Amino acid sequence: MDYDLIIVGFGPAGIAAGLNASIRKKKVLIIGKKSKAIEKSPSIKNYLGFTDIEGKDLYKKFIDHIKNYPIDIMDRKIKAVYAMGEYFSVDLGEEMITSKACVIATGIDMGKSIQGEDKFFAKGISYCATCDASLYKGKKVVLIGLNDEAIEEANFINKVAKETIFINPKNEDIKLDQEIKIINKKPKEFTGDMKASCLILDDGEKIEADGFFVIKNSSKPESLVPSVKMEGNHIKVDLDMKTNIKGLFACGDIVGRPYQINKAVGQGQVAGLNAASYISKNN
Repeated sequence: MDYDLIIVGFGPAGIAAGLNASIRKKKVLIIGKKSKAIEKSPSIKNYLGFTDIEGKDLYKKFIDHIKNYPIDIMDRKIKAVYAMGEYFSVDLGEEMITSKACVIATGIDMGKSIQGEDKFFAKGISYCATCDASLYKGKKVVLIGLNDEAIEEANFINKVAKETIFINPKNEDIKLDQEIKIINKKPKEFTGDMKASCLILDDGEKIEADGFFVIKNSSKPESLVPSVKMEGNHIKVDLDMKTNIKGLFACGDIVGRPYQINKAVGQGQVAGLNAASYISKNN
């Protein structure tokens, strides 16, 4: 087993869960990108103990705190979390890592899916270029860029694909490898039979390709963790932050409103402590 506990999400909830599990002497890994939503917040007035603090300063305090503990941090995007009965397997694309328990603290995807996106997930549509680019070696690929990471992902895909097309819905000024074609239009719908084979743009233009990547801040939890029980757009948990899957916990925005840092930190503590207790009992 690689770790006692793997936490997916590097925001307040994930950091709090990792801290509290580490204090209980568990071997912890936190996987995730830094929370840009917090870092860009100019003023936070309702975090207990601080009358007014910039988001980047509060977030730095969180990160500095966990540096005092033996917590591994991995700046990566994962493909999926699989419950294997007595342990969990986290798919990084080129490798799998395992843990005795897992906490999902990814925050919530505030954007709407493109029509057909959910239907064709893992059937021609992926959220992770690092994970799946190798599947399209020598083929035609379309990438829809919805965040800052999309540029790096597109350049990475272009190293293996025969042809790469970048859909730029926000019509931003971006710099990509010279061979990549940029289309400043909005995606409307994915179509296909058994798998996605065509993207229809908002003006009716159709682009056929072998594979499609939707690069956004987070993917839907039911895609990230197969068979996890949902309640609307949120993962369903009890007061101990337990999900319907044994050994799987969730906390923060991903489990429901209010979307507040105070709540996320508190739930992260509950999830971390209960995950540590679960690990101890099942060792």
